[in-house]
Amino acid sequence: MERKEFAEALAVIRKNGPQRKFAQTVDLIINLKNLDLKQANQQVDIYIQLPKGRGKINKICAFVDPEMAEHAKANCDVVVMHDDFPKYAGDKKKIKMLADSCDIFIAQLNIMPDVAKTFGRVLGPKGKMPNPKAGCVVQPNANLKMVADKLHNTVRAAAKTQMCIKLALGKENQEDADILDNVFTVYDQVLHALPQEDNNVRSVLLKLTMGAPVKVGAVAVEEKKGEAK
Repeated sequence: MERKEFAEALAVIRKNGPQRKFAQTVDLIINLKNLDLKQANQQVDIYIQLPKGRGKINKICAFVDPEMAEHAKANCDVVVMHDDFPKYAGDKKKIKMLADSCDIFIAQLNIMPDVAKTFGRVLGPKGKMPNPKAGCVVQPNANLKMVADKLHNTVRAAAKTQMCIKLALGKENQEDADILDNVFTVYDQVLHALPQEDNNVRSVLLKLTMGAPVKVGAVAVEEKKGEAK
């Protein structure tokens, strides 16, 4: 698909989308085909850094030992010390509040077993466990500023149980060019993560939070039909 086709779909959702008192997200939906998601090598699970941000910076929580405490506090939004894990153990409500308050979780490598033991049952189902593939499991001497700068604008594109990838890539109050840079970056990286690339894509849609989805590539087709009548 060409950038022009995404631009046409974006113009339509802007024109037809309902007005709200808040800035709606611009969502990308990629419907898949010809995949057997029961096979791990046909699943999609990648992390992508958006070139123009998504209109909202990810809030980061760090699980660390005292040796990384000051560095973590200077670069992350929330810091949970290893010594404080017992305060969370068995308190599912408290862990859920933490999980809902942050977008991405990072952890010091040597305490990951205790992170999994204490927080895994809540963070796991929410897809928020510190993930090595995203750079969220760090060495004690890691540069957390570099890690946080990258993760602030990172999104996860995943299809592990459903034949669909859906994620928010920006806000409607961002410039079209910025949204399109994000959309095209994600679409391109998802394609390269699919075994058969284009042949695994059934359809691609854009939508606003409260608006109807518009199929990318269908706008020009509809215009041509109108001209033919």
